[in-house]
Amino acid sequence: MRVEIWSDIACPWCYIGKARFTKGLAEFAHRDEVEVVFRSFELDPSSPKGSTAPVLEMLAKKYGRTLDEARAMEEHVAASARAEGLTYRTDGRDHGNTFDIHRLLHLAAARGRQEELLDLAYRANFAEERSVFDPEVLVALAVEAGLDEAEARTVLADDSAYAAQVRADEREAAELGANAVPFFVLDRRYGISGGQPAEVFTQALEQAWAGRELTEPAPTADACDPEGACAVPQA
Repeated sequence: MRVEIWSDIACPWCYIGKARFTKGLAEFAHRDEVEVVFRSFELDPSSPKGSTAPVLEMLAKKYGRTLDEARAMEEHVAASARAEGLTYRTDGRDHGNTFDIHRLLHLAAARGRQEELLDLAYRANFAEERSVFDPEVLVALAVEAGLDEAEARTVLADDSAYAAQVRADEREAAELGANAVPFFVLDRRYGISGGQPAEVFTQALEQAWAGRELTEPAPTADACDPEGACAVPQA
């Protein structure tokens, strides 16, 4: 079975949803026969490359809140992350264009190191004091994931490298009707949107493996939409 996951490194529910999916997959009897592929989805493709803004300021502007209210909103998201055993910083993170990250993830996929790089990028963005919008940080993450430093630098220096693959993923997301991420597709037959509980993923895997239609749609779950807005619990 193949599971494809559309996500963006800037999406907190993608970070949380991946952890929940991993737990759900661990409870699936045929987990060793599941291939997981990560697909590109930019939440804010119009964001200028090389320009970043503090996440709290971005949230305050987007939702019409004060910085203190935005910080409280982030704390609610952080609580969901921490419940999954994830570290989540509410201060000091920035927001920007993720196209280069997606291009580097395609390089990692070609070298068999995609999930390693994705996990490192999530950790850098949400848990550590490292900006994934800094090319030098991206190179360091690539090396940590097992990629060749020179090759990573060559890809980042060439805006066309793996650009077609990123755009192809995004077109497929649109064709499949993905209007929020994370978006999970099981064997190109079943789609699940949002950071669902682990048990929802286990049940979906079991039903897909048995070749049955999912008995009912997965419940609504927190996600980030194509306009860059993420479902944030109200403080």
